[in-house]
Amino acid sequence: MIEKHKMGGDCLNYGCVPSKALIHFAKQNKYLNYSEIQNRIQSIIQKIEPHDSAERFKKMGADVFQGNAVVKSPWEVEINGQILKTKSIIIATGAEPFVPPISGIENVKYLTSETLWNLTQLPKKLLIIGGGPIGCELAQAFSRLGSTVTLVERGDRLLRSESQKASQVIFESLIRDKVDMRLNSYVTKFINSNRVLLQNNNLQSELEFDHVLIAIGRKPRVDGFGLESLQVKISKHGTVDRNEFLQTNYPNIFVCGDVAGPFQLTHAAGHQAWYAAVNALFGDFKLFSEDLRVMPRCTFTNPEVASVGLTEGEKTKQLNEYDTVYFPLEDFDRAICDEETEGFIEVLTQKTSDKILGVTIVGPRAGEMLSEFTLAMRWNLGLKKILSTVHPYPTWSDANKMAALEWQRKNIPHNLLKISEKLHAWKRS
Repeated sequence: MIEKHKMGGDCLNYGCVPSKALIHFAKQNKYLNYSEIQNRIQSIIQKIEPHDSAERFKKMGADVFQGNAVVKSPWEVEINGQILKTKSIIIATGAEPFVPPISGIENVKYLTSETLWNLTQLPKKLLIIGGGPIGCELAQAFSRLGSTVTLVERGDRLLRSESQKASQVIFESLIRDKVDMRLNSYVTKFINSNRVLLQNNNLQSELEFDHVLIAIGRKPRVDGFGLESLQVKISKHGTVDRNEFLQTNYPNIFVCGDVAGPFQLTHAAGHQAWYAAVNALFGDFKLFSEDLRVMPRCTFTNPEVASVGLTEGEKTKQLNEYDTVYFPLEDFDRAICDEETEGFIEVLTQKTSDKILGVTIVGPRAGEMLSEFTLAMRWNLGLKKILSTVHPYPTWSDANKMAALEWQRKNIPHNLLKISEKLHAWKRS
């Protein structure tokens, strides 16, 4: 195992772990000062670090190297002047923030999801460019901590990968948290180090900031470690081109994670890593095709947005026949108890069938609630199985059963009910 920078990579040091810790402190609203929050975030990272440490992998039997690796040939990797000879190579270099070529950006000390954690003071006026998961999560968190936040999104809605209903709920939530929302807008120019020119349709306006966060996406890391000299093929999406076995155009060079695509999710990378490792070790006997049919995702705003499979916005492109089940959390007992009734569960099923095609959950525990549907889809279990499963009351997961019950109500066998009605009328007589 060779790591250029920090063990644990982006997720531990710059992504999932620090951002979720920041969201946690923002939600707690315990009036911590920002330097204390940053100290506590670093403390959390340090507690999780052993899970990804070199020592842990050495105990497992792996040789761990720190430094910049260069692939010299399909069977040789150079690290710190040493040549390692190998039967197989796995490329797992991840992705990095994409910074667009906006006029004047070279004069701005912009932040990305990687450099954000170097801030020692809370931004007074924070401009966030990008309305995807990272932009929405951090906009809400910093606004709750006391920053004046403006979020600029080129599209007409947030979270474009999610359903229109989910996007609207998050838009309204950010508005309530005092985020200045600028949809259908984009930065045309950085006027100086603390002013930008915004374009909204035919209107231009200036906006002042003291920090700007670029959060419009991430690009795969494919440069600087020898792939070019070997002419390893790169796809039109910027990822390393590979087949269903995660092999590149060199059969013994495999790839997984963000650099392989199509997902940029930590759990997707871990899932692919199994296939890459097994195929690298035992591919001479059997190759396993990656299975990405059921890949969940979650945006950790408040409320959370979690989805798997098809979403409402995608269904018209991929399906001719479908059915929709919608269960609002405002009718759900646990949500009422916790006074967190904003959100819903929406399930897409095959027409006249309980087969689950996709699920979107918007709610306080959406990420945890989604796993039951993910399991059901993975093993081809329908809503009837969820309905017949006992869920403890009153838990958030019980909402999954309520959504399944909504499907049952929409699919009542009316002919059997008429027969039952006649049977019991006869018994009463």
